[in-house]
Amino acid sequence: MSKILSNKTNLQVLYEDNHIIIVNKRAGDIVQGDKTGDKPLSDVVKEYISDKYNKPGNVYLGVVHRLDRPTTGIVIFARTSKVLPRLNALFASKDIHKTYWAIVKNEPPKTEDTLINWLKKNPKNNKSTAYPKEVKDSKKAILHYKLIRKLDHYYLVEVNLETGRHHQIRSQLSTIGCTIKGDLKYGFDRSNPDASIHLHARSISFEHPVKKELLYISAPPPKDAIWDACL
Repeated sequence: MSKILSNKTNLQVLYEDNHIIIVNKRAGDIVQGDKTGDKPLSDVVKEYISDKYNKPGNVYLGVVHRLDRPTTGIVIFARTSKVLPRLNALFASKDIHKTYWAIVKNEPPKTEDTLINWLKKNPKNNKSTAYPKEVKDSKKAILHYKLIRKLDHYYLVEVNLETGRHHQIRSQLSTIGCTIKGDLKYGFDRSNPDASIHLHARSISFEHPVKKELLYISAPPPKDAIWDACL
Protein backbone atom coordinates (compact mmCIF):
# COMPACT_ATOMS: atom_id res chain seq x y z
CA MET A 1 0.00 0.00 0.00
CA SER A 2 1.09 3.54 -0.73
CA LYS A 3 1.61 4.76 2.79
CA ILE A 4 0.77 8.19 4.14
CA LEU A 5 3.15 8.90 6.99
CA SER A 6 1.40 10.03 10.14
CA ASN A 7 2.69 12.68 12.45
CA LYS A 8 1.24 14.60 15.33
CA THR A 9 1.13 17.88 13.41
CA ASN A 10 -1.56 16.65 11.02
CA LEU A 11 -3.45 14.45 13.48
CA GLN A 12 -7.16 15.27 13.34
CA VAL A 13 -8.50 15.09 16.89
CA LEU A 14 -12.30 15.01 17.07
CA TYR A 15 -12.70 14.81 20.85
CA GLU A 16 -10.47 14.55 23.89
CA ASP A 17 -10.68 14.71 27.67
CA ASN A 18 -8.79 13.12 30.54
CA HIS A 19 -10.30 9.72 29.82
CA ILE A 20 -10.58 9.21 26.06
CA ILE A 21 -9.35 10.64 22.78
CA ILE A 22 -11.11 10.20 19.44
CA VAL A 23 -9.33 10.84 16.13
CA ASN A 24 -10.14 10.77 12.42
CA LYS A 25 -7.90 8.11 10.89
CA ARG A 26 -6.52 8.65 7.41
CA ALA A 27 -6.14 6.02 4.70
CA GLY A 28 -2.82 4.22 4.98
CA ASP A 29 -2.50 4.58 8.74
CA ILE A 30 -2.43 1.44 10.86
CA VAL A 31 -4.10 1.73 14.25
CA GLN A 32 -1.71 -0.57 16.11
CA GLY A 33 1.77 -1.83 15.31
CA ASP A 34 2.05 -4.91 13.12
CA LYS A 35 4.63 -6.98 11.25
CA THR A 36 5.18 -4.18 8.70
CA GLY A 37 7.03 -2.17 11.33
CA ASP A 38 5.30 1.01 10.10
CA LYS A 39 4.63 3.65 12.71
CA PRO A 40 1.12 3.10 14.07
CA LEU A 41 -1.51 5.72 14.76
CA SER A 42 -1.38 4.79 18.46
CA ASP A 43 2.23 6.03 18.64
CA VAL A 44 1.30 9.26 16.87
CA VAL A 45 -1.47 9.90 19.40
CA LYS A 46 0.93 9.19 22.28
CA GLU A 47 3.35 11.78 20.91
CA TYR A 48 0.52 14.29 20.54
CA ILE A 49 -0.54 13.78 24.18
CA SER A 50 3.05 13.92 25.42
CA ASP A 51 3.66 17.24 23.66
CA LYS A 52 0.33 18.90 24.41
CA TYR A 53 0.26 18.05 28.10
CA ASN A 54 4.03 18.03 28.64
CA LYS A 55 4.01 14.45 29.91
CA PRO A 56 7.50 13.01 30.40
CA GLY A 57 8.19 9.32 30.03
CA ASN A 58 5.80 6.74 28.64
CA VAL A 59 2.27 7.88 27.83
CA TYR A 60 -0.52 5.36 28.42
CA LEU A 61 -2.87 4.75 25.51
CA GLY A 62 -5.26 1.81 25.21
CA VAL A 63 -6.37 0.55 21.79
CA VAL A 64 -10.11 -0.09 21.95
CA HIS A 65 -10.88 -1.06 18.35
CA ARG A 66 -9.35 -0.91 14.88
CA LEU A 67 -10.11 0.09 11.32
CA ASP A 68 -8.70 -1.57 8.23
CA ARG A 69 -5.61 0.18 6.91
CA PRO A 70 -7.22 1.56 3.69
CA THR A 71 -10.32 2.71 5.62
CA THR A 72 -10.78 6.19 7.10
CA GLY A 73 -12.73 7.61 10.01
CA ILE A 74 -13.36 7.46 13.73
CA VAL A 75 -11.01 5.62 16.09
CA ILE A 76 -11.34 5.73 19.90
CA PHE A 77 -8.42 5.36 22.29
CA ALA A 78 -8.46 5.08 26.09
CA ARG A 79 -6.23 7.51 27.95
CA THR A 80 -6.26 5.56 31.21
CA SER A 81 -6.08 1.89 32.15
CA LYS A 82 -9.23 2.42 34.22
CA VAL A 83 -11.30 3.48 31.20
CA LEU A 84 -10.03 0.84 28.75
CA PRO A 85 -12.06 -2.09 30.18
CA ARG A 86 -15.14 0.13 30.39
CA LEU A 87 -14.86 1.02 26.71
CA ASN A 88 -14.21 -2.62 25.86
CA ALA A 89 -17.38 -3.53 27.75
CA LEU A 90 -19.38 -0.95 25.77
CA PHE A 91 -18.20 -2.49 22.51
CA ALA A 92 -18.87 -6.03 23.76
CA SER A 93 -22.41 -5.15 24.84
CA LYS A 94 -23.05 -3.24 21.58
CA ASP A 95 -23.75 -0.04 23.49
CA ILE A 96 -21.55 1.91 21.07
CA HIS A 97 -23.41 2.81 17.90
CA LYS A 98 -21.21 3.17 14.81
CA THR A 99 -22.27 4.39 11.37
CA TYR A 100 -20.19 3.93 8.23
CA TRP A 101 -20.39 5.48 4.79
CA ALA A 102 -19.44 3.48 1.71
CA ILE A 103 -19.18 4.58 -1.91
CA VAL A 104 -20.18 1.60 -4.05
CA LYS A 105 -20.08 0.87 -7.75
CA ASN A 106 -23.57 -0.50 -8.32
CA GLU A 107 -26.98 0.44 -7.02
CA PRO A 108 -28.03 -1.82 -4.13
CA PRO A 109 -30.85 -4.26 -4.94
CA LYS A 110 -32.99 -2.66 -2.23
CA THR A 111 -33.14 0.89 -0.87
CA GLU A 112 -32.48 -0.56 2.57
CA ASP A 113 -31.97 -4.07 3.86
CA THR A 114 -30.38 -6.31 6.46
CA LEU A 115 -27.60 -8.63 5.29
CA ILE A 116 -26.94 -11.86 7.17
CA ASN A 117 -23.97 -13.98 6.16
CA TRP A 118 -21.44 -16.33 7.67
CA LEU A 119 -17.89 -14.99 7.25
CA LYS A 120 -14.81 -17.15 7.12
CA LYS A 121 -11.40 -15.51 7.29
CA ASN A 122 -8.49 -16.78 5.23
CA PRO A 123 -5.31 -15.61 7.01
CA LYS A 124 -3.16 -16.42 3.98
CA ASN A 125 -4.67 -13.68 1.85
CA ASN A 126 -6.21 -11.66 4.72
CA LYS A 127 -9.67 -11.90 3.19
CA SER A 128 -13.09 -12.94 4.48
CA THR A 129 -15.51 -14.91 2.33
CA ALA A 130 -19.24 -14.50 2.96
CA TYR A 131 -21.46 -17.58 2.84
CA PRO A 132 -25.27 -17.75 2.92
CA LYS A 133 -25.17 -20.54 5.50
CA GLU A 134 -22.85 -21.57 8.30
CA VAL A 135 -19.65 -23.33 7.25
CA LYS A 136 -16.77 -24.64 9.34
CA ASP A 137 -14.88 -21.91 11.25
CA SER A 138 -17.28 -19.20 10.07
CA LYS A 139 -18.86 -16.45 12.18
CA LYS A 140 -22.30 -14.93 11.80
CA ALA A 141 -22.25 -11.40 10.40
CA ILE A 142 -25.18 -8.96 10.40
CA LEU A 143 -25.33 -5.45 8.99
CA HIS A 144 -28.03 -2.98 8.04
CA TYR A 145 -27.62 -0.71 5.03
CA LYS A 146 -29.52 2.19 3.52
CA LEU A 147 -29.03 3.95 0.19
CA ILE A 148 -28.77 7.63 1.05
CA ARG A 149 -27.54 9.27 -2.16
CA LYS A 150 -27.17 8.61 -5.88
CA LEU A 151 -24.06 10.22 -7.35
CA ASP A 152 -23.11 10.62 -11.01
CA HIS A 153 -21.36 7.26 -11.25
CA TYR A 154 -21.59 5.78 -7.75
CA TYR A 155 -23.91 5.31 -4.82
CA LEU A 156 -23.54 6.39 -1.19
CA VAL A 157 -24.63 3.71 1.27
CA GLU A 158 -24.94 4.12 5.03
CA VAL A 159 -24.07 1.01 7.02
CA ASN A 160 -24.77 0.08 10.63
CA LEU A 161 -23.07 -3.00 12.03
CA GLU A 162 -24.75 -5.43 14.37
CA THR A 163 -21.62 -7.58 14.55
CA GLY A 164 -17.96 -6.69 14.12
CA ARG A 165 -16.25 -9.23 11.88
CA HIS A 166 -13.05 -9.13 9.86
CA HIS A 167 -13.66 -7.08 6.68
CA GLN A 168 -17.38 -7.42 7.34
CA ILE A 169 -18.69 -4.42 5.40
CA ARG A 170 -16.32 -5.00 2.49
CA SER A 171 -17.21 -8.67 2.20
CA GLN A 172 -20.95 -8.45 2.75
CA LEU A 173 -21.53 -5.52 0.39
CA SER A 174 -19.59 -7.34 -2.32
CA THR A 175 -22.02 -10.27 -2.07
CA ILE A 176 -24.87 -8.03 -3.30
CA GLY A 177 -22.77 -6.57 -6.12
CA CYS A 178 -21.93 -3.39 -4.23
CA THR A 179 -18.15 -3.49 -4.16
CA ILE A 180 -16.62 -0.47 -2.45
CA LYS A 181 -14.74 1.96 -4.69
CA GLY A 182 -11.02 1.15 -4.77
CA ASP A 183 -11.38 -2.21 -3.01
CA LEU A 184 -9.48 -4.52 -5.35
CA LYS A 185 -9.48 -7.31 -2.76
CA TYR A 186 -13.26 -7.60 -2.93
CA GLY A 187 -13.74 -7.11 -6.64
CA PHE A 188 -13.52 -3.44 -7.59
CA ASP A 189 -11.89 -3.09 -11.01
CA ARG A 190 -9.24 -0.50 -10.15
CA SER A 191 -7.47 0.89 -7.11
CA ASN A 192 -7.61 4.44 -5.80
CA PRO A 193 -4.42 6.46 -6.42
CA ASP A 194 -3.53 6.49 -2.72
CA ALA A 195 -4.49 2.81 -2.20
CA SER A 196 -7.42 3.84 -0.01
CA ILE A 197 -10.93 2.48 -0.30
CA HIS A 198 -14.07 4.63 -0.06
CA LEU A 199 -15.19 3.26 3.30
CA HIS A 200 -15.41 5.76 6.13
CA ALA A 201 -16.33 5.39 9.81
CA ARG A 202 -18.62 8.41 9.75
CA SER A 203 -20.07 8.72 13.26
CA ILE A 204 -20.20 7.14 16.69
CA SER A 205 -22.45 7.61 19.71
CA PHE A 206 -22.21 6.20 23.21
CA GLU A 207 -22.52 7.08 26.88
CA HIS A 208 -19.24 8.40 28.22
CA PRO A 209 -17.92 5.68 30.56
CA VAL A 210 -16.99 8.20 33.28
CA LYS A 211 -19.04 11.35 32.73
CA LYS A 212 -22.20 9.34 31.90
CA GLU A 213 -23.22 11.85 29.23
CA LEU A 214 -24.16 10.94 25.68
CA LEU A 215 -21.41 11.59 23.16
CA TYR A 216 -22.05 11.92 19.44
CA ILE A 217 -18.98 12.35 17.27
CA SER A 218 -18.95 12.81 13.50
CA ALA A 219 -15.85 12.62 11.30
CA PRO A 220 -15.58 14.47 7.99
CA PRO A 221 -14.63 12.16 5.11
CA PRO A 222 -11.38 12.71 3.18
CA LYS A 223 -11.21 15.57 0.74
CA ASP A 224 -11.87 14.33 -2.76
CA ALA A 225 -14.48 15.06 -5.42
CA ILE A 226 -16.60 11.98 -4.71
CA TRP A 227 -16.72 12.39 -0.94
CA ASP A 228 -17.34 16.13 -1.37
CA ALA A 229 -20.41 15.31 -3.47
CA CYS A 230 -21.84 13.41 -0.50
CA LEU A 231 -21.82 16.37 1.87
